[in-house]
Order: sequence, then C-alpha cells, then structure tokens
Amino acid sequence: MPSGLTDEELSALDAHWRAANYLAVGQIYLLDANPLLTEPLRPEHVKPRLLGHWGTSPGLNLVHTHLNRVVKARDLDAICVWGPGHGGPAVLANSWLEGSYTHTYPDITRDRDGMGRLFRQFSFPGGVPSHVAPETPGSIHEGGELGYALSHAYGAAFDNPDLLVTCVIGDGEAETGPLATSWHSDKFLDPAHDGAVLPVLHLNGYKIANPTVLARLPEDELDALLHGYGHDPIHVTGDEPAAVHRAMAAAMDTALDRIAAIQRAARGGGAPAADGADRPRWPMIVLRTPKGWTGPAEVDGLPVEGTWRAHQVPLSEVRTNPDHLRQLEEWLLSYRPAELFDDAGRPREQVLACVPSGERRLGANPHTNGGLLLRDLPVPDLDGFAVPVERPGTGLHEPTRVLGRLLEEVMARTAERRDFRIVGPDETASNRLDAVYAASGKSWQERLVDTDEHLDRHGRVMEILSEHTCQGWLEGYLLTGRHGLFSCYEAFVHIVDSMVNQHIKWLRTTRRLPWRRPIASLNYLLTSHVWRQDHNGFSHQDPGFIDHILNKSPEVVRVYLPPDANTLLSVAEHALASRDYVNVIVAGKQPCFDWLPMDAARAHCARGAGIWEWAGTEDGGREPDVVLACAGDVPTQEVLAAAQLLRHHLPELAVRVVNVVDLARLLPEKEHPHGMSDAQYDALFTADRPVIFAYHGYPWLIHRLAYRRTGHRDLHVRGYKEIGTTTTPFDMVVGNDLDRYRLVMDVIDRVPGLAVRAAPVRQLMEDTRLRHRGWIRAHGTDLPEVADWRWDG
Repeated sequence: MPSGLTDEELSALDAHWRAANYLAVGQIYLLDANPLLTEPLRPEHVKPRLLGHWGTSPGLNLVHTHLNRVVKARDLDAICVWGPGHGGPAVLANSWLEGSYTHTYPDITRDRDGMGRLFRQFSFPGGVPSHVAPETPGSIHEGGELGYALSHAYGAAFDNPDLLVTCVIGDGEAETGPLATSWHSDKFLDPAHDGAVLPVLHLNGYKIANPTVLARLPEDELDALLHGYGHDPIHVTGDEPAAVHRAMAAAMDTALDRIAAIQRAARGGGAPAADGADRPRWPMIVLRTPKGWTGPAEVDGLPVEGTWRAHQVPLSEVRTNPDHLRQLEEWLLSYRPAELFDDAGRPREQVLACVPSGERRLGANPHTNGGLLLRDLPVPDLDGFAVPVERPGTGLHEPTRVLGRLLEEVMARTAERRDFRIVGPDETASNRLDAVYAASGKSWQERLVDTDEHLDRHGRVMEILSEHTCQGWLEGYLLTGRHGLFSCYEAFVHIVDSMVNQHIKWLRTTRRLPWRRPIASLNYLLTSHVWRQDHNGFSHQDPGFIDHILNKSPEVVRVYLPPDANTLLSVAEHALASRDYVNVIVAGKQPCFDWLPMDAARAHCARGAGIWEWAGTEDGGREPDVVLACAGDVPTQEVLAAAQLLRHHLPELAVRVVNVVDLARLLPEKEHPHGMSDAQYDALFTADRPVIFAYHGYPWLIHRLAYRRTGHRDLHVRGYKEIGTTTTPFDMVVGNDLDRYRLVMDVIDRVPGLAVRAAPVRQLMEDTRLRHRGWIRAHGTDLPEVADWRWDG
C-alpha cells in the first residue's frame, strides 16, 4: 500500500481529527443547549461540575482517525484496546462520528440534538462514565485501572487469525508491573493461527502530576528496550498536525505491511525453526505528541499544553471566571466546527471520508461484543470420566487429575474451532492437569532445546509466570467470544485481586446493557490449596480469595468447594457452560476420598448443600442433637472422621452431616440468587441445635454469610487461623483446630448435657491430639490411625 497521503486525504484526516477533538472538549465542558457554539458561550451552557480527562484525548483521536483510514483502505477486521481508558471523551466522540454510537443508543442521534445529549450525559448524573467503559461501543477494556491493555489485546488476538488488535498504551500505564510483563506476550503469539497485535506506545510525557519514565528515556535507550521485548519500533513525533498526520499514515502503512508479510510467511506451510531464529519481530508505533495537544497553551500565566496540567480539566473555573470562559470558547472555535458539522449538526462528508462502514467500524466490530460470536463449549458426558464409587470413602483419586482427563477431551473437541484455552502460571502439570498435553501442547514461539517437553508452536495451553498476564490473556479471550480456564495455586491468585474486581464490575454493568450479549464465564480452578501445602509451608497458605470474591456483586460471583473428584467434574461442567459469571472452584490435587457416585454428585451439586444421610446417625425421624457441617475436601474428610468417632464412642447421639458445595447457599435468598430461604436453611441446619462447621477458609466468612439466620447463635466454625508451616498434612488441621478430634471435642462442649457424660471421650480426643504431636516429631509422618483411615460407616 502506498504510504504517502494526497492533499485531499490529509485534509479529510485532519477534519476528522479536529471533529473528534471538538466533541471530546464538548463532552467535558458543555451541557446540551449550545453544542455547536452558534451563539456566544455563556456560563449556563457549561456543566456545573467539570469531570473528565483531556490530556490523552487528542492522541487517542489521532490513532482512531488513522485506524479508520487503514481499516477502510485495506478492508481490515480490526478492534482497538484503549489503554488510557480515562480518555473516554475521545472514544465516545469517534463512536458518535462513525455512527456506531447512534446505532447502539438511538436517542443519541448523529445531529445537533444528539450532540447535545452526547455532551450532557458525559460524567453527569444518570449519564455515562468518563472512562472507556462497558457502555462504550467497541470497547473490551475498562481503562479505569491501568496495566492490562496489552494482555487484553493479545487475549483478543489469540485464535483470531484475521483480526488486527491495535493497543494504545499510555506512558503512565507503561510503568505498571502487569504492562511491563505483558510485552512478552509476543513470544506466545502464533502468526499462523492467531491474529496480530499492533502496540501504539503513546508518550505524551506526563501522568497526573509527574513525568513518565519512558518519555524521558533517550530514544536509543527506549529503542533498545522495545527491541529487547521483540518489537521493531516506528517513531511518530511532533506537534505540527500536517506533519504528524503524514508520519502517522506512513507508520501505519509500514507496520501493517510488515504484519501482513509475517503472516504470509507463517501461513505458507513452512515449519518454524527449532532454534526460534525465525520468531517474528513485530512492528509497533511510538507516538510522541504533547499532552493536551491543541488545548490551551497557558492558563492563569502557567503553561498547560505539554505539561501535567493538561491531564484532566485545563480550564477549571469556567462558570465563574470570565477569562476561563473566553478561553474555552476560543479553544472550541479553534477547531472550526462550522467546517466540520452542517447546520443540523451532522458531520460533513469530508469528516467521514475515511470512516469505514458497517461492522468494519471500530465501535461496531462483533469481536468487541463477544457474546455475538460465542458458541457452546462441547463438554462431553461426565459418565465417561467419573470415578466408580461403590461405597463412600473407600477409594482415592486426585480430583484435578480426574478433571484433567475431561479437559483433555474438551481441548480435543475444540481443536478445529480453536475457542478454548487453559492459562496458568507454570502450574498445569503441578496442578495435575497435564492430561491436556495429549490434545494440545504449551504455546511457545521462542527457541526449543532437546530437553523441552510439551512445547508447541500452535499450542492452546498457556503458561507464563505472571498471574497478571494470565488473567489479562483470558479476559481478552473471553470478551471476544471464546472459553477458558485459569488454573492457579490458591495462595497466589490474590495477585489478580484487583484485576478480577474490574472484570466483575464489567460483567455487572453489561448485564444492564441489553445490546451486550453474555460471554463465557471466567473460571478459576484454585488448587495446591491451603491444607495441602505441607511441603511449601506458610508462604503458600492463604484461602482468602474466596472472601474477596464473595464481597463482590452477588449476581456475578459463584464459589464452589467440591469435596471429591465426581463433584469436581459436576461443578466444572456447570461452570464451563455458564455465562457472565466469575466462578471460583477450590479443589485439591492430592489423593482424596471418593464420596459420591456420579449421579449422586450431580444431584448434590445441583442442590449446592445437602444432608449426607449415610454419614449421620439420624433415624426414625428423630431430630439431630448436633449438625456437623463441612465445605471443602479436607474439612469434609475431617467431619466424616469425626462422625465416625461419634458413632463409635457416643452411639446414642443423633448426628446430622451436611456438606456445602456452593457457599452462596448460606446467604439469604434476597442477598444472592443461590441463597436459601430461612425455612430451607432451618430445615437443613435446624433452628436451635449446635452446628459445628468445618470450613476450608477463614472461619469468619461463614459467620458473615449466616449471621442473619435464626440458628446463628448456635453456629461454631472451625477453619484456617493463619497457623501454617512445613509439616505433615494432618498436623496442618491440628494446628488450626480443624481436626476430627477437635471437632468431637466441640460437639461434646456444645451439645447440652453431654459435657459431664462424655468427659472420658473428650479426654481421649485431647490425649490423641497430644500423642499426634509427639508422633510426628519422632517419625515425620502422621499417626497410623490417621494415615490409614477409611470410612467404615
């Protein structure tokens, strides 16, 4: 493609850019009465509260304008991830200009009245956010929190071979840890099966109040850094519009020509060299323009354009300061709106000359509304993967290894359609999911050596030792209409706490936008969990991600604690088929007792919580004296061992065993869609009998979920108490008072009339705990009666 602009093309690009700048300023400052400045600007035309970010908007408008040109000229399937999400005025302006905004919101018409409504709604009560948010057509990225733009962009490009994903990275965002790591995503991008990512590093010099690191680097040092990341940077620098337009057009054409050449070479059928010597060096653009470009050069005697003062609202006292009002009017008129919009407020033909049409518009591309493209995941019938259970608690399996065989089949069934990926930080095999390698290896574009295993140029298992990058990849993948699973050690998933916050907020907002179609749920498998980190110790013990998730929007979040392999299969089947949720599944990878056959596991998981009649000692319709409740695989084992001890030592005691898979069931039905009514809860846990609850995580979460229940005063929860070390598996539960002997003691302490009568039993339990401590220090293993325990009920 020719890179030189004709004068006519230059004029059209500049007109579009000026129109977008005018609309961006208008959104920050103006109400709806005088959108075209056809009368002198008065204080009452200006918003009483000025909110928004101007500084990055001119640069974003420039990128959008030039993307329009190449998309239309080359008929590209393209989207853009706008890293400086606080540049919302720019992206909204461009969406309105191209017509995708009016298509999505018909009341915001592409004329004078619609322009007024566009202005008024921005950062206004009842209106739209100032960021590039879910409400913004063409967005898959909420830029309120910085750091995730590039990983989102790569996630969108994976398995989308015809898609170009441009990603604008602000120089403030470029300082974040997640963004710095995500530069390595190009080592995982398969040019044969994936799309392309074109990073645009926008260096305008400043953050909110400080200069930025990359903007101050000497150019040769910056080039060395970016070259080291695997990119060939193309520089566009300046503040004279015509020269910048010509340079930007040439840069875009050069970058896209190089991308096309890389993809042609990769798709010609040749095998990549094992030494990685032919790994593509992808182009990127470094765009240097002044912060707040084309805005006020000086306000109140202080420089603004090209400084941190342009970051948000350069003129802050427009309603009360006549000089500021005059400057705002001059600023808006400097874009010559009469040349850009006709008398009815419609964009003139020249403004739209380079704008693509239909689904080629950046605000209308189906990939940015991924539910439009989503297909059901072909999950096979679980019966072919279930473990046999003739009697509860006699067989042992590693639950995640059993799940791995199911995921292998899902991976195989999606081999042609390529819409399912597993991500994780170097832990797929550690988490016992390595069966998937039979269907797909691990994505890798760097060099290979003889000792490597399971690396695959075209693989769909993705491992990088950055939870941030894994999360960003998967979010971008899901938001563009595909499916996936994030496998992680339980303690370290906290690294993405803030990222999942943003995704939950995105999902909650999109549920209120009928034009946003549901996407596949974000599924976490958390294993290597708190109770079986006896080899790694205290540093690897933290079950608090559950607490974090259950603080979030109840219509979006789900937490499951399957107690064995078959319940894990059932929960995973449900999660993989679900839409618009964040599902957290906590399951062990160590050998675990098999409690339920597949049919019973399905029924139990559908209920979310239920009585295990075979484990208790209720009979003849008699009400229980005590309820032993459990949630999690290790707590379930300890509760069943405690129930067995009670059956042996106190056979007259009526014990009910309740297992909880879905933690939200404990909430009242008015607080969560999965919550139980008070009548259901009381029927399960009773209203007035002691409940000893053995829980996987921090005990106070159960209290928080159930504090409104009638029987809460009788609820006693055992869980993790921040007691951890390198020790035996059973010593972990003893140290946290979650063990079977402690649970029996709790029953004796809390069932009325039992303390005196069962004092010898209580003493036996306490003595056994003491004997355990001496045993493990002498032998380094758990007591034989613990290590060899089986359910004999």
